[in-house]
Amino acid sequence: MLTMLKDIYSILWVDLCFLKRHWLSTLAISLVSPLLYLVAFGYGLGRGVDVGGVNYLAFVMPGIIALTSMSASFTGASSKLHVDRLFYKSFDECLMSPISLFSIVIGKALIGVVRGLLSSVAILIVGIILSPLLIVSPLLILVLIMSCLVFALFGVFIALVISSHQAMSTFSNLVILPMTFLSGTFFSLSQLPEAVKVVLYLLPLTHSSESLRAVALGQPFPWLSFLALLGFALFFFSACMVALKRASV
Repeated sequence: MLTMLKDIYSILWVDLCFLKRHWLSTLAISLVSPLLYLVAFGYGLGRGVDVGGVNYLAFVMPGIIALTSMSASFTGASSKLHVDRLFYKSFDECLMSPISLFSIVIGKALIGVVRGLLSSVAILIVGIILSPLLIVSPLLILVLIMSCLVFALFGVFIALVISSHQAMSTFSNLVILPMTFLSGTFFSLSQLPEAVKVVLYLLPLTHSSESLRAVALGQPFPWLSFLALLGFALFFFSACMVALKRASV
């Protein structure tokens, strides 16, 4: 157990050193889109609008936090791994080292979790200042960590299977960008047709938004969504292990 923890830290340590040198620019870049969404939707289109008896700013803030956890965790886990694997070829050293595939997956995912939490907590602080209705609790932090873990593992998996930089950009435009706007981040799913809701509930960001919004606004907690996040985490972890085993052959 101790050896496994040391292996995970050795993988994580390299990326932490990189983050330590570039943490300010990393944080600034990851906050640009969420802050723009907050201004455009929270103060622009949503001014004077209530959703389910809650003012729109309080409603949309947990969605923006969920969105931040997705984008920062996915990018944090995938971008450097993708470059190291395809451009510098330095990831091959990890595969040749006496470190288990489990430790490699967890170590690479944890840097995404760290970057996701860094950005999400910054947005959460902004949300608390702008909307005092938000409730911060241990359950909120737990859901946020789970959300970051899901998208970090997703990022690791995509970085392991994508074959080119262009393909990574195409994937982001075809999957990540639509998920940003279609997962209940900026609107309630309750008024949508059932067939559409079934499709949207297949997206992990939908469950992240639903869970964070329920906790932050003091609503009944959707345990099924939390279990869905756990299921996505296990699925993406398994997919990472399969992809690594194929790469190490």
